Amino acid sequence: MNPPSPLRLRIDLDALAANWRQLRALSGVDAGAAVKANGYGLGAKAVMDRLYAEGCRTAYVSNWQEAGALAGHPPDLRVKVLHGVDAGDLPAALSIDADPVLVSPEQVALWRAHGQGRRCDIMVDTGMNRLGLDWRGFCTEMFAGMDVDTVHSHLACADLPEHPLNGLQRDRFEAVVVALGIRGALANTAGIFLGHDYAFGHVRPGIGLYGGSAGLHQVVFPSARVIQCRDVPAGDSAGYGATWTAARDSRLAVLNIGYADGYLRGFSNTGAALIGGKRAPVVGRVSMDMIIIDITDTPAVAPGDWVDIAYNLAEAAAQSGISEYELLTGLGARYERVYA
Repeated sequence: MNPPSPLRLRIDLDALAANWRQLRALSGVDAGAAVKANGYGLGAKAVMDRLYAEGCRTAYVSNWQEAGALAGHPPDLRVKVLHGVDAGDLPAALSIDADPVLVSPEQVALWRAHGQGRRCDIMVDTGMNRLGLDWRGFCTEMFAGMDVDTVHSHLACADLPEHPLNGLQRDRFEAVVVALGIRGALANTAGIFLGHDYAFGHVRPGIGLYGGSAGLHQVVFPSARVIQCRDVPAGDSAGYGATWTAARDSRLAVLNIGYADGYLRGFSNTGAALIGGKRAPVVGRVSMDMIIIDITDTPAVAPGDWVDIAYNLAEAAAQSGISEYELLTGLGARYERVYA
């Protein structure tokens, strides 16, 4: 017997597809999809199946384990492994239908020696100083005779449109793309919003697909069951540390969700549930497996009822001080994922 979960995560795949179409249209070029971290926690295969139906033909994962999880994908879907390949990855890399994104001279040499002439991508660092070949010493001869599909770089400050590093990275990357004469990919979601100058021939949207930017559709809708309801008089406190005190006689509900499920402590006294269209604020600290909400002014709920959690990513990030990426990828395994 597999008991039902008291947590649900409704995932709106139509909203996901609409976000991908919007970002592709905004960029004006071919668009892939970042489905690393198991589709940002939503299920990489379900996400990619829906986007493939929309016309997406490139999926980005971080490592070979994630590439293996997409095994059996259609032959015209290209899976790209952003962390490249090292000696320990070679058995998997040679047996899985995916392309490494080579990030260092050592990886280039390894793939040249053992990649059996298979296709690859390359990553050039243009100022983030994370992964990639250094743009300052970039040499096209390093790739002579290799089947290189796309050259990538990554913007460090795309979410800060006025930051001068954005333009510097764009110019440095353009020089690399011209030298190689192949398709370039610089922009993630925030990079797409910087404009067509950053699009080159291909873009790699990630967080925006899942509703993580203004003007895009919400994709993820958590809900939790009510465990208990109780009436508390004015002056009583609730939760660890007694950080909330009832200013009036109140009715509270305890929900089966907490920071172990990715509903983090940043929502203490700031988050909310939604009941009949009305906000029921989180009162007191978020616990490991529970939150308390104030239902005094909402329609009645009872133990066993399902309650939606307010989780628009932009609003939730502002409330909690937690990044949209963390809010999304932190949603835990205890949710029953329901694809709508």
